[in-house]
Amino acid sequence: MADSAHATLAGTRRERSRRAAAGTRWTRADRPLAALAAAFTLAQLLLVRPGMGLGWDETVYVSQVSGHAPAAYFSAPRARGVTLLVAPVASWSSSTVLLRVHLAVLSGLALFLALRAWRGLFPVRVLTLAGALFASLWVTLFYGPQAMPNYWVAVGALAAVACFLRARADSGRPPGVSGARGPGRDRAAWWGLAVSGALMAWMRPMDAVWVTLPLLALGLPRRHRRTLLVLLAGLAAGAAEWVVEAYVGFGGLGRRLAEGSEIQGGLGLHLAVDDQLRSLGGRTLCRPCTVPPPHPAVTAWWFVLPLLAVLGLAVAVRARRTTATLLTLACAATAAFPYLFMLGYAAPRFLLPAYALCAIPVADALVHLATAPRRGPRPVAVTLVALGLAAHLAVQLVVLAHTVDHTTTSHRTWSRTAATLHGLGVRPPCLLTGHEAIPVAFYAGCSSAATAGHNANSTAGAITRTARHTPVATLVTPDSRPPGYARHWPSVPLDGLRLYYAVPRSGS
Repeated sequence: MADSAHATLAGTRRERSRRAAAGTRWTRADRPLAALAAAFTLAQLLLVRPGMGLGWDETVYVSQVSGHAPAAYFSAPRARGVTLLVAPVASWSSSTVLLRVHLAVLSGLALFLALRAWRGLFPVRVLTLAGALFASLWVTLFYGPQAMPNYWVAVGALAAVACFLRARADSGRPPGVSGARGPGRDRAAWWGLAVSGALMAWMRPMDAVWVTLPLLALGLPRRHRRTLLVLLAGLAAGAAEWVVEAYVGFGGLGRRLAEGSEIQGGLGLHLAVDDQLRSLGGRTLCRPCTVPPPHPAVTAWWFVLPLLAVLGLAVAVRARRTTATLLTLACAATAAFPYLFMLGYAAPRFLLPAYALCAIPVADALVHLATAPRRGPRPVAVTLVALGLAAHLAVQLVVLAHTVDHTTTSHRTWSRTAATLHGLGVRPPCLLTGHEAIPVAFYAGCSSAATAGHNANSTAGAITRTARHTPVATLVTPDSRPPGYARHWPSVPLDGLRLYYAVPRSGS
């Protein structure tokens, strides 16, 4: 009888192991998710112009490991995650095209893995549609292949919530969703929770905290303490370098947080909902956000989004997956909160984590609208959903094209300025100060310096001493006077600015 019980227990363990292993193997259910990720990668390469050039923030991150230009000043709010992400390419090549391809491929793979983590929690058709909704937003397509952190926080958040739910189920207490495999068998969920937490903190530590607040709260009860510890370990691993750097370079963690708040205009009660709405027309940074709102056709999806999210929650209640949907929406809300109510300016990329999380219940609602039994003819509902999605996609592609064109133009201006600097003799090694010095310096292969503002890292005396033996230039706007050290330098007009320069004989 004991032998029989032992055999039964062994068989149960083998079954649990088999089921856990099945969750990590490639199956037919992965095909639509893989196809979506491949389409997302291809769309980035076709629509976002790999040769677009690097933006301001990108030059800061890339310059830390680039052999093309000296490292730019790394201000308090930034984290090194993006720098390490681009290092495999940027450390040996200055090709923007190659860097964009590298990031596009990685972003497509990350989207696939994040969506795959949700298998068993939602139907695959819901996950595929959710991925398509998120991937087709102009802001997602635009920032997927860029050296910026927000997309990576978004996919990290998407994976973290799914892995948290699976880990809770695996710990022995079913969280109200399908797919529980028994204690300690879903190892992928535990590793995924730690890695996704580390990824978010690696990219933007404060965003990682906001995203995971609901997860941390649910992990407080003793029966879920292991889940909490794994998540905290992942967050700590990702934020460790940022915290150490705070003490080494900023005078402590509190000082770095204070400087970061100051650079962002002072975190407090700021109603930025209207600013975010205005930025939807393709403004990558709205600071100050005094532009008129875009056409209602561009912003309509923003008002439909919360309505469909609420409908998705109602659908989840009927489908008995309330916990998964409610937790997803809670994390989306906490991820969006500081950027809607605590920041005095807007950038659409800030809300990427919230969009990624909201895509799950929104897709659940749309699938329900198109497939649920009803008295009226089903083709009508399917047609309405299809037309709405087609119109939404068309608007997103129009905004994306406009944003890419505008961004490419501004990057070409920096490239022309760099060429002019080289023509005047300001060639590496060199130093650039003044208006937009950081990106222009990267394009020219120079160092950058500032004596005031958020990126202050030098003094007028130090710049004057440098000019005695190294080419130095400063860019001045028409309504400003040149700094004292540059008032007697020769100057030339350049793209609406005034360029002052000094080239020592030894640097000619």
